[in-house]
Amino acid sequence: MEDKVKITSLELENVKRVKAVRIEPTENGLTVIGGKNNNGKTSVLDAIVWTLGGDKNRPSQPKREGSMIDPHMKIVLNNGFVVERVGKNSTLKVTDPSGNKAGQKLLDTFISQFALNIPKFMEANDKEKANTLLQIIGVGDQLTQMDQEELRLYNRRTEIGRIADQKKKYADELPEWDSVPGEIISASDLIEQQQEILARNGQRQQWIREYDRILDDIRKAEDRIEEYKKMIRDQEVQLKDLYEKKTTAQKSPKELEMESTTELEANIQQIDVINSKIRQNIDKKRAVEEADDYKGQYDDLTVKINEVRDARMKLLEGAEMPLAGLSIDHGLLIYKGQQWDNMSGSDQLKVAASIVRKLNPQCGFVLMDKLEQMDLDTLKDFGSWLEKENLQVIATRVSTGDECTIYIEDGYSIDKNGQKTAAVKEEKAPAQKWTWNGGK
Repeated sequence: MEDKVKITSLELENVKRVKAVRIEPTENGLTVIGGKNNNGKTSVLDAIVWTLGGDKNRPSQPKREGSMIDPHMKIVLNNGFVVERVGKNSTLKVTDPSGNKAGQKLLDTFISQFALNIPKFMEANDKEKANTLLQIIGVGDQLTQMDQEELRLYNRRTEIGRIADQKKKYADELPEWDSVPGEIISASDLIEQQQEILARNGQRQQWIREYDRILDDIRKAEDRIEEYKKMIRDQEVQLKDLYEKKTTAQKSPKELEMESTTELEANIQQIDVINSKIRQNIDKKRAVEEADDYKGQYDDLTVKINEVRDARMKLLEGAEMPLAGLSIDHGLLIYKGQQWDNMSGSDQLKVAASIVRKLNPQCGFVLMDKLEQMDLDTLKDFGSWLEKENLQVIATRVSTGDECTIYIEDGYSIDKNGQKTAAVKEEKAPAQKWTWNGGK
């Protein structure tokens, strides 16, 4: 069996709009079936799909309208298999190179369903196209998980970034005060401190008063000494005692220095204002910390997103793509840097044909409908690419120009020499039935 199965020849009769068509497609490159609308071009492709793809592709009205002869289809493949559908029920007949019979199950091993129905791929949305490629290169499930993880991280980072911006803006708008305590002031604590100072100051005043009284007593005693010399002994004893009391009661100037309660009194009067400033400073500090925390989370998520993206790139770089320049980015097909809707018609067909070929490497042909979207230069470029890729494409085009291999007119194939294909069986009118009328 050849590496790539291709169509060597096909003969179709009385299928849909086809009356009689004979084609020998080029082995590599583009075989264009031309013709005007409603003459049977697409019917040729539908007949090939039915013949090779199985009864699930059977047209709802397979027999040509007005024909009395059942459809007949015969396709010869380059691996020596002959596939036919004949008879009233268009029964499948598959013959291998040795003349042995085979069936649809064997055909399915080397015929790609996408090759028979490439419009199904072309009409799929971008995600479906990308998923088809991912599955055939064997990284679909892994990449889906990576895309989901990146999306989750991206959405979380976006949310964190928004909160971080809000927190920073809120923190920037809050006032900040210098020269105020770091914690809220308690009025009762200030009053208690004030009372303690007042108590100490009262003790100091008592010491001063007592000291002044002792000095006064000394002066009186000294005066009395002069007056009462006769009582000197007693007074000396008393004086000695007074000196001892003086020593005990005497304090240093530092100890006697009065403490000021002015600042505390001012703080008590301004406690609400000061505490308001302290609370604002605390709020600002907390807001800055929150903003910095969310900024850190945002940066961490950015690192994780980049890690997922790097892993995706490595995964795709290690996968064998069916076409140079073809890749997948965030679940979308990319070819030469362009998404599907920005690709030229020729590039879209190249991508589709490459993916279809990759689905079943044994299948070397693809069917394509309605190539009139391509101008002649693009068509030529596409054909050259097919030849290089060793790929056979049978396609239709609304045209009867020189680019057509054959064209269909009124259900018949006409070659470049203008020769019309004749049907194997000519349609004949039914014979009239003779009835005995009894000699009347």
